Amino acid sequence: MVGAGIAGLLIALRLAEAGRAVRLVEARTGLGGQVTGHTVAGIELDAGAEAFATRGTDVPDLLSDLGLDDRIANPAPLSAWMHGVDGRSRPLPAASIFGIPSAPLARDVAAVLGWRGAARAALEPLIPASRGAAASTVGELVRTRMGTAVVDRLVAPVVEGVHSEHPDRVPLSALGRVPEHMAQGDSLTRAVRRVRENAPAGSLVASLTGGMRTLTDALAARLEAAGVDVVAETRATEVTPDSVRLGGAGSTPRTDRGRVILAAPGLTGSASTVTPTHLVTLVVDTPSLADNPRGTGLLVTRGGSVRARALTHATAKWPWLREKAEGREVLRLSYAEPADVATALADASALLGTAIDDRRLVDSRAVSWTRAGRAEPHPSIPTVGEQVAGTGLAAVISHAERIAKELTE
Repeated sequence: MVGAGIAGLLIALRLAEAGRAVRLVEARTGLGGQVTGHTVAGIELDAGAEAFATRGTDVPDLLSDLGLDDRIANPAPLSAWMHGVDGRSRPLPAASIFGIPSAPLARDVAAVLGWRGAARAALEPLIPASRGAAASTVGELVRTRMGTAVVDRLVAPVVEGVHSEHPDRVPLSALGRVPEHMAQGDSLTRAVRRVRENAPAGSLVASLTGGMRTLTDALAARLEAAGVDVVAETRATEVTPDSVRLGGAGSTPRTDRGRVILAAPGLTGSASTVTPTHLVTLVVDTPSLADNPRGTGLLVTRGGSVRARALTHATAKWPWLREKAEGREVLRLSYAEPADVATALADASALLGTAIDDRRLVDSRAVSWTRAGRAEPHPSIPTVGEQVAGTGLAAVISHAERIAKELTE
């Protein structure tokens, strides 16, 4: 097994539970891939993903299997905000999914799109169902049905903040049941409205008390109990269906033999885009932020003076973290390019409308990781992870469970 992200950990566990002898090789020191943690100002925080989509049963079923179902944490019932190119921050339109409005002529939508863009989006139910029927990405569907303004000013900031990808590269499956409703005859506007009817602010995502890193810790503990041989800080340089060439700086190259399963991109020559994500976490002593938060955080429209793609006000979003932080505020800012603490403080000040300088800074941490885009799997090597499953923890877990079942049967 090559790669110890969540998909690699999960499929290694399922194979070990089925009686297979499993060796799990990971290039980095820590396990979990994008679901890992770090300590900032003495607080254990997520260093990657901080939540999961609540659609479907795959994630809840795994959490129950690991004994974590009683630790599922819901976010505070606050809406996210948007920061536009005009430098103004506004609440994200409430009745929307990934920024796609279900009421295009609502004031909060028109405030972002302008009345011309809102009017174009409002025509969507009148457009023949055939337009956009062949769309394969979120961006293509929304642009065809509602116009470019909706994509650029509403959908792109949300999708890039969540998936670190432009909507033109995010598959329709990210929209949950919206495509299903459209296939049954709904317009895009109506499909979004139907999904939102029973989904109050924040209900589309959840996390774990203690952070998503708790999932990685639980999987690692189960792997140890199952006798999986976990080999960290060892890079795979070449793979075949029945062998892995291992090596790296300061180590003697060797070849391990056995059935190979991949949970890491870029080892079989298959083309895959890689999207870097850079996260700066700030812990600040600014009590005024708790009194008047801008929702759970802000998504940023490209083209303005703020470099951050998004800011999560983590202590406003997660009640368990509010208690743990003991009066301090935790802010997470994501970037497309590496950013220093000074930039993050300036961006946080602009986004939150409160001056936060280094005198208010308690501690900070900057980390980077990459997300693998879609790639064709090797025809003879079982492959798991977001490179084949798509983005989102639910998709990755569902795919890994399916492949594990095929291999063990």
